[in-house]
Amino acid sequence: MAIDERMLKSVIEEVLKEMAGGASEAPVEPKKEEIPKEVSSLVVTEIGDFVPSNRADEVVIGLAPAFGVHQTKTIIGIDHAKVLKEVIAGIEEEGLSYRFVKIYRTSDVCFIAHDAAELSGSGIGIGIQSKGTSVIHQKDLFPLSNLELFSQAPLIDLETFRAIGKNAAKYAKNESPAPVPVKNDQMARPKYQAIAALLHIKETEYADRNKKPQELKIEFK
Repeated sequence: MAIDERMLKSVIEEVLKEMAGGASEAPVEPKKEEIPKEVSSLVVTEIGDFVPSNRADEVVIGLAPAFGVHQTKTIIGIDHAKVLKEVIAGIEEEGLSYRFVKIYRTSDVCFIAHDAAELSGSGIGIGIQSKGTSVIHQKDLFPLSNLELFSQAPLIDLETFRAIGKNAAKYAKNESPAPVPVKNDQMARPKYQAIAALLHIKETEYADRNKKPQELKIEFK
């Protein structure tokens, strides 16, 4: 799928404006509001500090700081609401429950996933960046280790997100599933490198080292 040109223009314009110290430039039509408008199907509400449970049948899904609010689609334009629906479906197919947590202290997906795993009653967590990069993690592993890594966001489709949820649930049941097939496209990195860097910059702007993990209520309109 091609990069959404409007989103690209919006992100580039905003980053350049901030780098220039807020100096006004000839505006490329104020597209800044178009990104939030496209997410009307997802409502993300923080309901307080996340409290870990002892439930061995749960998978905790950790979301990056800007996910679903300040950024609403993956790098290839998949609505975050659809992403979460597929991850949930994969977990539920295995008969397990799930909870959502917003991790603010970092925008690094490995640490987000590891934090989610540490908060999970089963010790298994999923981390998802706004651009789509994802990780399945286990609390006993080092943060930069993982069970499964999906680093090429442009190649992660809805089928893959569902499989990620399904495998995470299997790990939580102490099974050893076959890893989710990872697509490979050598042209994806150079094609999306610029927009990926910009989206990561915007994600990191909303990180807050002093803010505790927040439990989320996720609603689909």
